[in-house]
Amino acid sequence: MIQAGRPATGEDCDSAVAIAAAVRAGRRNPVAIVAEVAGRHAAVHASINAIVQPRFEAAAAEAAAADATGLLAGVPVSVKECFGVCGLQTTLGIPGRAGLVDTEDATIVTRLRAAGAVVVGKANVPQAMYLHETDNPVWGRTNHPQDPARGPGGSSGGDAAAVAAGIVPLAVGTDLAGSLRQPAHATGIATIMPRSVSLGRGGGFDTLPALRCVSPRAGFLARSVADLALALAGVNPAVDSNGQLPRRVGWWDTTGPIPASPAIRRGVWEAAARLRAAGIELVRLDGSLADEAAWLHLAMISADGGAQIRRLIAPDRPMRSVGQLLHLAGLPRHWRPLLAAAAWIVGRRIESQGVLATGLRHEAGMVELCAARDRLVARFTALTAGCDAVLCPVSALPALRHGTAARLVLAAAPCLLANLLDLAAGAVPVTRVRPEEETGRPWSCDPVLRAAAATDRGSRGLPIGVQVIAPPGGTEATVFAIMQLIELPDQMRGDGSLHPRDR
Repeated sequence: MIQAGRPATGEDCDSAVAIAAAVRAGRRNPVAIVAEVAGRHAAVHASINAIVQPRFEAAAAEAAAADATGLLAGVPVSVKECFGVCGLQTTLGIPGRAGLVDTEDATIVTRLRAAGAVVVGKANVPQAMYLHETDNPVWGRTNHPQDPARGPGGSSGGDAAAVAAGIVPLAVGTDLAGSLRQPAHATGIATIMPRSVSLGRGGGFDTLPALRCVSPRAGFLARSVADLALALAGVNPAVDSNGQLPRRVGWWDTTGPIPASPAIRRGVWEAAARLRAAGIELVRLDGSLADEAAWLHLAMISADGGAQIRRLIAPDRPMRSVGQLLHLAGLPRHWRPLLAAAAWIVGRRIESQGVLATGLRHEAGMVELCAARDRLVARFTALTAGCDAVLCPVSALPALRHGTAARLVLAAAPCLLANLLDLAAGAVPVTRVRPEEETGRPWSCDPVLRAAAATDRGSRGLPIGVQVIAPPGGTEATVFAIMQLIELPDQMRGDGSLHPRDR
């Protein structure tokens, strides 16, 4: 068993900052670094299945010729399978796309190479990147580095597992609905999702090209905030990763339709206490606006009735978990009130809400969704007035058990506000689940809440992260500054339970 969030063996896997500094100074050989990565991959691949398209021979040749003076000199990087890497495949876990070889590098891959980084392979994704569980018929299932009965999340789950297991110090992913922050939280690492203006999609494959008002964003996964800041500066020097220390941070510990596990709430309290100890004023905010944002975001993603994903997967059949979400998206609108009422009566109340919120919308409906998003921007701006950042949960739950992501899709509801409003956001580990936090949810006949209780059971020792969001007008520098104050060495996480005075 690998301890998530820590290197696999001693000094085998340095930080990106340390590697780049050593290569620039001539103390380390980039070719030897690639060999070390290959060795770590070989040692754990059978148990986690994270990097599914390794390219170590090509990477070693490129490392020998790479710029040894760049900001990311010699840093080994894995990239999400949706990014083009010349000579590899972008299958998206769809059998019909297997064998389609990339003929050019994605924009972010080109930028990484220009900064001296070495791409060592592509990491696994959920089928069509449509789920928070990394599993597909082409490359198989990725396991959590700490618990093989659970997954690392998704859709950037393969990269999160590779970083958490100590294979690579840095990875590139995308985030449309929590796809960077949710895996980082699940595996005990850090991540940054920059604003669209800072990095954009990075040239990644867009599975929902007709989607309006929101879009996927490229970002990074690493074991430290300093590595994230280095990566962002390496691919876009115009983005300022250094900012003044924030003075006032708003926070909430609620998680929407699925109530937070005890460890999730404690994680927010501990993070808030660390900020208060650093002299930052903490202000409790009403998190219900984030719940509204989550439902609105899901309405937008499903507004085509799942047609784009079905076309992408055709003529193959979607795997069962993806098919369940597509079925929900495709339910005729005139059936939805009746189906929702029936679900409510039998106690399936979260599913009832989902039936009403999602589904096909025509032009007028899409215009209204975008207008609702604009109204939400104004309301969130007013809510966070005077705050430099917001602290809140990433997910309602620790890492999910295999096969439960379709039912527990709303566990990631806290992430969707930042996606919907195009805000810079990140996640950073803060603690681990304690034995007494594995139980305590009230009994429910709602299958979603029962699945949540089953997720809590057996979660002892799993990582817990918190989310930091910059308010409208805020930047990545603010997110980095807050996350660095929260960040602690792994062996110290979970020691003590300092609660905010006004919780």
